[in-house]
Amino acid sequence: MTAQSSSVAPGTVRPGGRTARTRAAVRDAVLAGLVEHGYPGLTVEYVAERSGVHKTTLYRRWGGLDGLVAEALDLAGEDDWTPPDTGTLRGDLRALAHGIVDTFTGPGTAAAPTALIAASFRSERAAEALRGLHRERFARCGPLIARAVERGEAPAGTDAGAVVRAVSAPLFLRLFITREPVDGAVADEAVEATLAAVAAGAHVTTAD
Repeated sequence: MTAQSSSVAPGTVRPGGRTARTRAAVRDAVLAGLVEHGYPGLTVEYVAERSGVHKTTLYRRWGGLDGLVAEALDLAGEDDWTPPDTGTLRGDLRALAHGIVDTFTGPGTAAAPTALIAASFRSERAAEALRGLHRERFARCGPLIARAVERGEAPAGTDAGAVVRAVSAPLFLRLFITREPVDGAVADEAVEATLAAVAAGAHVTTAD
């Protein structure tokens, strides 16, 4: 589940009076600063110089560094990403898992999302924005599980967020906790474990 740029034309007014062009410039500057300096070394002055947006505007709209990092995460959630639809639950989960591996191990893709995750450990506002981004991503995966239920691959009531967490958790454990190698074989192992749990009804939610 990777972030993509907003598709709104530059200069178009977005909710809250922000223009897409300004938001994209700020996002790009924040990401560049996080990759280059990390959260402790990121400054509003850096974002202002890199984005071309005046420092007073940054403070007025986003309040400071926490708000700027949260804005970068908020904008990531406004993309047009949709979950895979391969025709089988196994294929869909494999596509998700391999996408995570590719994103967080690719030389041209890993730095920015890794830096945002690291920033969430230093800023509660960024952490909440990251949680919101993933809640939104889990919700988008609802149709993936609905299709699996219709095909008889998952029991009714299977929770999409729980399934996506199950397949991605072993990958993020290796990436950010144990620092073990992650590759396609590890992704496939996570998928098979998740499929077994789904078949057993481990991710079915029941009303209280």
